[in-house]
Amino acid sequence: MNLAFSTLGCAGDPLDAVLELAKSNDIRGLELRAADDEFTSVRLTAAERRELRQRIEDAGLEILAVNSYVHLCGIEEQPLDAHLELAADLGARGVRVFMRDDAGDGQGHDSPSPGELRAMDRVARAPKDARILLETHDTHSSGASIAAFCELLDREVPNHNAKVIWDAAHTWRTGERPAESLDLLRPWLDFVQIKDSDSTQAFKPVRIGAGDYPIAELLTALAGTEYWLSLEWERKWHAELPPLDEALVATRAWLEQSATD
Repeated sequence: MNLAFSTLGCAGDPLDAVLELAKSNDIRGLELRAADDEFTSVRLTAAERRELRQRIEDAGLEILAVNSYVHLCGIEEQPLDAHLELAADLGARGVRVFMRDDAGDGQGHDSPSPGELRAMDRVARAPKDARILLETHDTHSSGASIAAFCELLDREVPNHNAKVIWDAAHTWRTGERPAESLDLLRPWLDFVQIKDSDSTQAFKPVRIGAGDYPIAELLTALAGTEYWLSLEWERKWHAELPPLDEALVATRAWLEQSATD
């Protein structure tokens, strides 16, 4: 099982601390939160990018995504190109984006919404070797809504390189079971984000094992596949959550126990 984590769970920590967390918890991959207050930022110089890439590679880690806050459907121009360039410089697999379609309902359309048209245009204009990773989130939280958009891309943007990050808790929140979401997303799926949440508290993120996310169902659905699992520990937004180092230990135990149930 290839396990990764997002630096959202240790926002603001220096690279040394992140590398030590990965080493001590047998982590093989990272999602790097890209922001001005992080060690990963589009403001990095060429030399800083080379050093960051070298240190992560020397630690034996793969960068699954540079996690941007680009809204692919946004009306205003988005800094997608800058993040794609950063991802290329760091050797990352792609750039995480959100759809955030203010005008659309995210449920799929016979004709795309204006926001989805903008998103399609941005994908079409991206370099062909640049991977845009669409996260199941906000207006497109369900597997069905992201799959409908990806089907539009397949028809209208030949040879695009967009893929999907499956935030498994978000699709579950929309009423989809894990096997259903996997079937919908499989043609475009890159990797899977995991966390636990409590459906009695508006799906609030909670300590691993304390919620009711059906992790055993997810692992059963994923059996025989080689998708990475990445812990998206949202401590940046939920300070009451335990530190990431505790969450990583608990996550591995949660996964191992669920796999044997």
